[in-house]
Amino acid sequence: MSKIKCVLVTGGAGYIGSHTCLYLLEAGYDVVVIDNLSNSKFLSLERVQALTGKKLGFIEGDIKIKKDINSIFRHCKIDAVIHFAGFKSVAESVTDPLNYYQNNVYGTINLLRGMEKYSINNIVFSSSATVYGEALAYPIKENSVLSAKNPYGRTKLIVEEMLRDLCMSSSSWNASILRYFNPVGAHHSGAIGEDPKGIPSNIMPFISQVAVGKLDKLSIFGNDYPTVDGTGVRDYIHVVDLAKGHISALKKLNDMPGLMTHNLGTGKGWSVLQLIAEFEKVSGKKIPYKFVGRRDGDIAINYADVSHAKEDLFWEAQETLHSICQDTWRWQSKNPDGYVSETN
Repeated sequence: MSKIKCVLVTGGAGYIGSHTCLYLLEAGYDVVVIDNLSNSKFLSLERVQALTGKKLGFIEGDIKIKKDINSIFRHCKIDAVIHFAGFKSVAESVTDPLNYYQNNVYGTINLLRGMEKYSINNIVFSSSATVYGEALAYPIKENSVLSAKNPYGRTKLIVEEMLRDLCMSSSSWNASILRYFNPVGAHHSGAIGEDPKGIPSNIMPFISQVAVGKLDKLSIFGNDYPTVDGTGVRDYIHVVDLAKGHISALKKLNDMPGLMTHNLGTGKGWSVLQLIAEFEKVSGKKIPYKFVGRRDGDIAINYADVSHAKEDLFWEAQETLHSICQDTWRWQSKNPDGYVSETN
């Protein structure tokens, strides 16, 4: 098998996608991005190119549209796909499940059909720790029971099963399933970071927007969980570490491993209140908050066993909670309104 040189990144203008594109370019890969810009801005990729001094290809398109996918594979010599494109809010998936199944599942089927048609058999899939549901033991291992508790998690689980069946059907397929825990932080430059549309559904951009004065106070969903302080405990992984994990997975695909599954996290859990305390220390800003009821689909504790990724991918998270908060604050204070451009 020839080495992977050109990578298609679906949803590459998004938060994790843009950071991964940056490290792909720095690692010497050719990069083509498809993104419909429904929850992202092209300015993120302009900044990626400015930071790296390298160009990437961009197509404004949708993976649910067959002609968009076929056009890319017909005109670009793609060796592998990193698949980020998808909706990602647990709360939104509970209120609008059909939209999540259509976008996350049907969109992936369409992508895989296109890959199959053009004999592109390498894929890295952006999965999630939500596939584990309420785990029976911690830290969570890759062979833990899978039991997604919300539609978002179930869409990830369905795609995982599709990839498993594809790899069983033919030895030509190679799929890397990466189960993220809680991506946070921003690039060290402060030039790219998380810029959610509307009110953030994830905690870190909510905290940083309160700190910069864009939002009044943080809502903490539940303070009666069986945890150290009653608030939910999560494994917060720096987006830079996460992006580098994709490079490691991509390199592993050169060995034609078939199907492989890895947790990407730090192996440590932090409560919401601990996260707030660290962010206040770094930023020098007080974060007002109020406790509200638990959200449907949320769980008490979630943190990873990351030994398999360390042994198999030679990857390990390097960043600390301190650097996560520091880089988030640098991004938000430099870009109080996120990506703002007259051309967008």
